Amino acid sequence: MLTAELMLSGYAHGIFPMAEGRDANLLHWVDPKLRGIFPLDNFHISRSLRRQILAGNYTIRTDTAFRAVVEACAGRAETWINAELLGLYDTLHAAGFAHSLEVWENGELAGGVFGIALGGAFFGESMFSARTGGSKIALAYLIDRLRRAGFVLFDTQFLTPHLASLGAIEISRADYRRRLASALELSAEFRGPETPQPSELVAGMRQRMTQTS
Repeated sequence: MLTAELMLSGYAHGIFPMAEGRDANLLHWVDPKLRGIFPLDNFHISRSLRRQILAGNYTIRTDTAFRAVVEACAGRAETWINAELLGLYDTLHAAGFAHSLEVWENGELAGGVFGIALGGAFFGESMFSARTGGSKIALAYLIDRLRRAGFVLFDTQFLTPHLASLGAIEISRADYRRRLASALELSAEFRGPETPQPSELVAGMRQRMTQTS
């Protein structure tokens, strides 16, 4: 059976576990030839997302509803998160390695994202939306938090068209492992940074996009 310690070792070596489905009893290690990552200075904010962020009719929290975020991510018709992974994520969260960033509206979860932090690397696992734009808002605040906290690698595992539209890219396995090795030598604290005001978040991201374009 996979343990939390072995799971962290897998991440440190560039692999991660998945199940074939919710009811699958076995986990298998995945080592993609091409890896999705999110450059922390390259998040694309569309006009509609900018308006949603600036509206400010939400509250951002971290690690206050970790299990609820994971369960929401696993609540799709098709999922790779089975009961064993749910338990492992709980264990890693209790140990301070797994984290959630949550978007709350009127006392309810509107969206969220969760992942695992190790050194200066953050391994994004999954995200969800219960309301329009919930996951995108969560992702914008997550990327800002990772930058402020000193992370240098945001691993998205695979590159989807949705993530690509927001600025994620695909790199080779060899390139990923070089970046991972460098990131693991660093120390970053996910819970350290304060959450910025919506206008500060948008202004900072627009400035960084201008500098890198």
